[in-house]
Amino acid sequence: MSNEQIFDGPLARAARALVRVSAKDVASMANVKKSELKNFEKGLEDLTEQQEHRVHEALEEFGAWFVRDESHGGYGVRLKFNRAKVRAIERWEDEGGRAADDDV
Repeated sequence: MSNEQIFDGPLARAARALVRVSAKDVASMANVKKSELKNFEKGLEDLTEQQEHRVHEALEEFGAWFVRDESHGGYGVRLKFNRAKVRAIERWEDEGGRAADDDV
């Protein structure tokens, strides 16, 4: 195995399911059409290298972590943060009450 980063449609689909985000949101963040993303995920359409890169980055922003293809295990995707970290982040985001306009 070559320790390379593999990114393809089925992996993108798995990552999106894992981080529980819609195709619309990923497509919007990656600046691609939703139909292009869905067809890429199904293996029906290729994206340009730049589009693939933007989709990859968008999925990472949503919390996916892509695992390289290595000799001790194959490539894949997992969550960037463990459950404890996610709970801590959610607590931090909720501190201070409701979001409102700043009077400063």
